[in-house]
Amino acid sequence: MTRRLSLLISWSCAALLIMVPTAALFFLVDLDSFGRFVRNSIGLKIQWNTVSDPQWYALWALLALYVSIGLAGLYFLRRAFANFAVGELFNLENSRDLRRFSMLLLVQALVTPLHFGLSSVLLSLNHPAGERMLSVMFGSNELRAIGVGLVLWVMSNLLVEGSKLQTENRQFV
Repeated sequence: MTRRLSLLISWSCAALLIMVPTAALFFLVDLDSFGRFVRNSIGLKIQWNTVSDPQWYALWALLALYVSIGLAGLYFLRRAFANFAVGELFNLENSRDLRRFSMLLLVQALVTPLHFGLSSVLLSLNHPAGERMLSVMFGSNELRAIGVGLVLWVMSNLLVEGSKLQTENRQFV
């Protein structure tokens, strides 16, 4: 059961690694769709009619940079679970992959306030003086991501210790 679930997680990560960049490229080509997506996703009182095309492209680049942190993390998570799916549990490679995933998860959670702050300033640049926005967001989702990242960091250390024990056991058998 664990191997099947690991395979499912690995394939899900691979699918996301394909779909998210494809969607990003679609939004780069179809700026109107990107604008609708952002309007529906961000709960800011932006004067949307004042946002210019260069602002949309800058926001796209900022969002692509932010999402790329998560995609890099998914890449390492996929590698670890692909190894789990074939029965390779306690090895240094899995530990490193989980550690990299947890590190990137922590980085993304900590960068979130900066990302939303820059996004709000960028989208409100054309507002009259006194109506520009700086919206910083740090909530329970970010705290949860930090918690999961720390737990995975500890688990990656446990995998290293498990690998050492497995190596010792092989020497005695």
